[in-house]
Amino acid sequence: MKLNRAPVLLVLAAFSAAIAAAYPGEVVRSRIKREPVISSNVASVGYSRNLRALEIEFTRGAVYRFLDVPSTVHRGLIASESKGRFIAENIRGKYRFVRIQAPRTRLAGETSPTP
Repeated sequence: MKLNRAPVLLVLAAFSAAIAAAYPGEVVRSRIKREPVISSNVASVGYSRNLRALEIEFTRGAVYRFLDVPSTVHRGLIASESKGRFIAENIRGKYRFVRIQAPRTRLAGETSPTP
């Protein structure tokens, strides 16, 4: 069955814009390991059982952490045929979220700043 991706893409674009507008300066650094997924909209997904936090990295680079998410939602997202549709139907608008900033990695030859 071939799915029309246009509605899902529109929903995800609107969702990303709404997130950016809702929390303009709030950025959190992440240490949750994300695994790559096969999707045209989602690059990777990670989950922390301790934090009950679901992290989603979109293909355009934005990363969001959804809070108080049951592990069943994470498993459902991983198993879903359409990650974008699953997010639109089961995550967007249902959980609080913050924008994530990945930990900064050092470049080759870069040293730690001295105090």
